[in-house]
Amino acid sequence: MHIYLNWLQDHILAVVAFVFTLILIYHYFSEKDTGVKLSKRYRNSIFEAQSKVFLNATQYLISGNRDLAIKEFLSAVDINRETIDTYFALGGLFRSNGEIEKAISIHRSLIARDNISESDRIRALKELAIDFDKGGFVDKAIETYKDVLKINRDEFDVIQSLCRIYEDIGDWDQAYNYRIMLSKVGHENQSETISHILVQKAKKQFENGQLSKAAEDLEDGFRFAPSVSAKILKLRILLHEGNVDEAKLNLLELLKEQPMYASFAFESLEEGFKGSEDEKEKYFKRLNLVVEYFLELNDADLLSNESIILTKIRLFKQQHQLHKAYELLSAWEKGENTTSDALKSEYIKILIELGKKEEAVTQMKGLLDNMRQTVTKHYCRECGYNSDDIFWRCPQCHEWETIQFRWKV
Repeated sequence: MHIYLNWLQDHILAVVAFVFTLILIYHYFSEKDTGVKLSKRYRNSIFEAQSKVFLNATQYLISGNRDLAIKEFLSAVDINRETIDTYFALGGLFRSNGEIEKAISIHRSLIARDNISESDRIRALKELAIDFDKGGFVDKAIETYKDVLKINRDEFDVIQSLCRIYEDIGDWDQAYNYRIMLSKVGHENQSETISHILVQKAKKQFENGQLSKAAEDLEDGFRFAPSVSAKILKLRILLHEGNVDEAKLNLLELLKEQPMYASFAFESLEEGFKGSEDEKEKYFKRLNLVVEYFLELNDADLLSNESIILTKIRLFKQQHQLHKAYELLSAWEKGENTTSDALKSEYIKILIELGKKEEAVTQMKGLLDNMRQTVTKHYCRECGYNSDDIFWRCPQCHEWETIQFRWKV
């Protein structure tokens, strides 16, 4: 026993240190277990609170009350500032509510975080680009979309947004580049759209007098797809160059393939060429030769098409040849298919102008019995957008060559 006491005296500091260490270890494990339970309970309470907030926010969104939904999401942020999805939801709500600056602030704060994952950082960057886009900050939107592509070049929706922006502002070089990129990462064929873009580029050069460059881009446009816009621009270039015979052949080919574009084609050709007065005079003389060629066409297939007849009527009226318009419509009236309200309307107007009032009254009665009012000359077959203006690319849904025609009654 004495030996043990002597040893204890000699090693008292070591023994105290050892005992103190055991006490610390005991308290560490006991407090850790308690802390885990507390942490779990705390996390559960946060989850319950956030679930209630998200449920309320969802109900407000369904009812269309965005302001109250935003307040609920702000409450969720106060409960737990580490919840990334809450910030994304809040940023999206601010943007849809027109509060672009607040949305930008939230998405910038997410990007600046140190503890955010790479996927969430890219997501925040995309959301920031959309904020700029929706807010009309075009340059910043372009720059931010490009920043996303520096990280991942296969972001289809980002490339598509850049295509839309460049097409909206008429930067056809960049629009072409990004459409090519889109064709590589997407599954949809972009050939026809690329053709339209090249045609727009060629049209701009043509109107600036850069004929050789216009011809090169137009040739590239045909290489991608022989779009209607490409064929019409080719007609304009042929007329400017003085190739009237070739222009006639190209017009006939266009009418055979797409008769519904007859009026559209002549309206486009009448836009003329932004050159000198002498060049304009020559151009319209050649155009008149093509118009005469069209008016003299007596192709049975073409004359069975409503658009062809209406286009001829319009051109006859422009030339004050009402009797020829009357002859054409009389022949149509005697045919089997006489249900067109637009043709009946044109027929009545010509009858009145020619003084054939009794016949006009008879035709008017038939028209009123089955009249269909139209509001605009053109509409988009994809989204229903209406306009009297010619458009190759729909201003509303941004799709190409979706224009459909109807004649005003």
